[in-house]
Amino acid sequence: MDIRDLKGVYFIGAGGIGMSALIRYFLAKGKKTAGYDRTPSALTDRLIEDGAALHFEEDETLIPDDFRDKKTTLIVYTPAVPASHRELVYFRNNGFEILKRSQTLGLITESSRGLCIAGTHGKTTTSSMTAHLLKQSKVDCNAFLGGILKNCDSNLMLSDSSDLTVVEADEYDRSFHYLNPYMAVVTSADPDHLDIYGSPKAYRESFEKFTSLVRTGGVLIMKKGIDITPDLQPDVKTYTYSATDKTADFHAENVRIGNGEIFFDFVSPTVTVKNVQLGIPIKINIENGMAAMALASLNGVTGDEMLPAMKSFAGAERRFDFLIKSEKTVYIDDYAHHPQELESSIQSVKELYEGRKLTGIFQPHLYTRTRDFADEFAASLSALDRLILLDIYPAREEPIPGVTSEIIFDKVTVKDKILCKKDELMSIVENEDFDVLMTLGAGDIDRFTEPIRLLLEKRINI
Repeated sequence: MDIRDLKGVYFIGAGGIGMSALIRYFLAKGKKTAGYDRTPSALTDRLIEDGAALHFEEDETLIPDDFRDKKTTLIVYTPAVPASHRELVYFRNNGFEILKRSQTLGLITESSRGLCIAGTHGKTTTSSMTAHLLKQSKVDCNAFLGGILKNCDSNLMLSDSSDLTVVEADEYDRSFHYLNPYMAVVTSADPDHLDIYGSPKAYRESFEKFTSLVRTGGVLIMKKGIDITPDLQPDVKTYTYSATDKTADFHAENVRIGNGEIFFDFVSPTVTVKNVQLGIPIKINIENGMAAMALASLNGVTGDEMLPAMKSFAGAERRFDFLIKSEKTVYIDDYAHHPQELESSIQSVKELYEGRKLTGIFQPHLYTRTRDFADEFAASLSALDRLILLDIYPAREEPIPGVTSEIIFDKVTVKDKILCKKDELMSIVENEDFDVLMTLGAGDIDRFTEPIRLLLEKRINI
């Protein structure tokens, strides 16, 4: 099916962050869009305002008539939707063209120069930063992001002049194997999604398969020391990056951290850009910045263009999102949901606010991930000064006997810790004073961020 011939695109699982970017893309291309999601949200509200016809009941009779012609309608679904979904079954039984979100992105990257960023963690910030660098330069780009970039209040960027397309490459369900990268970045390959992959070895092999998709004559950029062996097409150039290892092709030097600010020098094979200031001053963003600046520089962005862009980068929502930043209280919301992400997030904040008491409110995501990494979660969370641990957010999963937040809680070594249910959280927050507070997790913990922010602002008279 040629995208240009489509009249309508129907989305099953429309409210996800990645799917919403595709909806906006097709709306911008003048296509009719409609679809289903399980629950309304701020994101689905915005999509409806933009012109998407969405509903929230699993019912094939609610599919609009404009989307019942299989010759002119494409069906896009997310792997989180079960095969038994009634609307998906209807389209399958009636011979419609049905693609995963990742396959649809693959079609788009086939007709452009895809800059695809993959990794267990770091990919949303790195892809958002890359897109911002390109947009703030003469180069420009299109972008499909895994988070809402605060600089443009969107997860989609479009360009009339550039054929570069920044794509966050999702490893879940091997989705990134459908992409066609011109250049690719691998930020990390720490095992995750073992319910899908079965073993850490299979997970790493999936990233090696991703590296084989980089076009002949393209570029692969990998974090120095990452535990995968690339499987490359002919004439693919390879580079490494690091925040600390000066033997990497792209690396940081002269790092200065203090007073809530971070500066460093960006060193590449061809140029050094001095006194780069991070707009989101978290230590892990030095590493993310190395990858983003490497991609930007290889595509023609100059040092003079990168300096103001790095300083003005406001970050993606829920990625080190500073909700309150005052002398009395700092409140940060972060999407971290893997042990390595938690470790990096917590250590970065402790270093930035050395000597201040750090409280973390963490919601584990998925029963399988909790089961597979309980020890690692406990080790990462033990770096906090105080822990408030919520119940597991199940997402697509059914409960697993014996797997609860307690298997993490019991192994956390910090003495100041509380295990609570979601409906108890706000009463705990109301009765606590916080120096530096973080909410952490990929579930629905974000529903508490605004009430917490308002309560803390009232308390400190902002």
